[in-house]
Amino acid sequence: MENFVKQNPDSSNKEFEQLLMKDLSERKFTEGEIAKGRVTKVDDKFVFVEVGLKSEGAIPIEEFKLSKELDKVKVGSKIDILIERLENISGELVISFEKARKMRTWKRMEAAFENKEEVQGRIISKCKGGFVVDVDSCLCFLPGSQIDIRPSKTIDHLMKQPQTFECVKLDKKRGNIVLSRRAVQERKRNESRDEILSKLKEGQILDGTVKSVVDWGAFLDLDGIDALLHITDMSWSRVNKPSELVSVSQTLKVKITKIENGKVSVSVKALTPDPYVEAIKKYKVKGVYKATISKVAEYGAFATLESGLEGLIHQTELQWGKKNISARKVLSTSQQVDVEILEIDKEKRRISLSYKNTLPNPWTKMEKDYPVGAEFEGTVNSISDFGIFISVPNVEVQGLVHYKDLSWSENPEALSKYKKNQKVKCKVVEIDLQKEKLRCSIRALTKDPFDFFKGKKAKDIITVFVKDTTENSINVSTLKNDENGFVTTIKRNQIAVEKEDARPSRFSRGDKIDSMITEIDFEKRKIALSIKALEEQMNKEAVKKYGSQDSGASLGDILGKVLKKKKPKSKK
Repeated sequence: MENFVKQNPDSSNKEFEQLLMKDLSERKFTEGEIAKGRVTKVDDKFVFVEVGLKSEGAIPIEEFKLSKELDKVKVGSKIDILIERLENISGELVISFEKARKMRTWKRMEAAFENKEEVQGRIISKCKGGFVVDVDSCLCFLPGSQIDIRPSKTIDHLMKQPQTFECVKLDKKRGNIVLSRRAVQERKRNESRDEILSKLKEGQILDGTVKSVVDWGAFLDLDGIDALLHITDMSWSRVNKPSELVSVSQTLKVKITKIENGKVSVSVKALTPDPYVEAIKKYKVKGVYKATISKVAEYGAFATLESGLEGLIHQTELQWGKKNISARKVLSTSQQVDVEILEIDKEKRRISLSYKNTLPNPWTKMEKDYPVGAEFEGTVNSISDFGIFISVPNVEVQGLVHYKDLSWSENPEALSKYKKNQKVKCKVVEIDLQKEKLRCSIRALTKDPFDFFKGKKAKDIITVFVKDTTENSINVSTLKNDENGFVTTIKRNQIAVEKEDARPSRFSRGDKIDSMITEIDFEKRKIALSIKALEEQMNKEAVKKYGSQDSGASLGDILGKVLKKKKPKSKK
């Protein structure tokens, strides 16, 4: 201080000197303390500052350049400095302007963290997991996830620009500070959102701008608030895709239907009356009305009677006589058609329609032109596992010939004889107008071979013809060379009494055989034949007529005479 007095001999400064000396003498400085100092000299390398101790401190001028405050430092100006050491080895005072500024900033950051206050800083560089932020020379960490509300590919526009942050984590021991720019944005957004939400009410009608379109609806901007327009609230009519009705940037007039937990739901259809309350009253079941096809699918087509009233034309209601036809082959989108209302279900909001009922009914003509018993020649349209479908001439109807109606044998293999577009004669056996079914028969054109057994009963003897043989049976027919004969099987154990004679190989195709009816069922069209039973009956009759074994004659002797007259094994 003596040097200070020598340098300032002017009497005007003596009073100030005395006051300063008194003030400084009363102060006690400690290392690590921030104190006020006065700049006494500024040169190219150092800024000299005195704080009232016996010596001045020198601060490297780079500390002032780092904080860009060098222009503010002049002789006589007061600044905050950190007293690092009262005396070094040389007995000099060690002070720091930058460390004082950092300490001051750290305390401010602590207060900001405790009070959740915002701080100003600049993003200066990128690091692992995020970025480095300079807050008044205090270096903080900004995680990449905390930069913005919405993810961004680049933050070049934010680098080294003043930004507002919130201190979300502070570790004093490690000296780590974590900032968040996103938290500031979210708070501001929520504040603005809450203010706007307070002005919105359910039932309010306003304009909204479409921000995005998704599969289940669209999001609208209502004066800064996001609102959901669900696909079911877009129209009273069925909506396949939201993109069919709305597009991004489009302005829509909507009605707020619900505000819950900060979420807003809006509706377009709520602006118009429910068509199932009033408009539906003018439509009656069995009535025929104009409609526009709105959508076509494999299973049917949707037709719009008017806005909000849409019904389904099922594929069974497209054409007469064709139950499984594709709707795309009959109708097309935007087509104007007449439809008949079959059913109206207000609770389920469903309308069933019929297109075929507005067309001439071919079944009426079918019943008139081809009654039961009528014969016609049709074309095979298709062949399935269970039969063939034949079109009726001059009538848009096709009938089914089940494989059992192809021939009297009722053999599914008979289907292989028929091909698509083949001309076939058949007979109408059944017409069901209610179910729209026509049953036809090819075998009905020929006589029933089972009629051969009319008037016959069990134990009657008949003559049949061998069709073919197997290892364990022979197949016989009531007619020799006619495929329409009734065919049945005589099993191996029914061929002969003697086992050595019970061989199917004994017989050839066309052999005439006498056999006995052992069982007959006219309802089930079943009959059982036996050569063995016939032989047994003949044996009994021979014994009865020509004697018995008790008389001394053998059975062979008795039957010899009979067998010479009549041999039941086979006749050619």
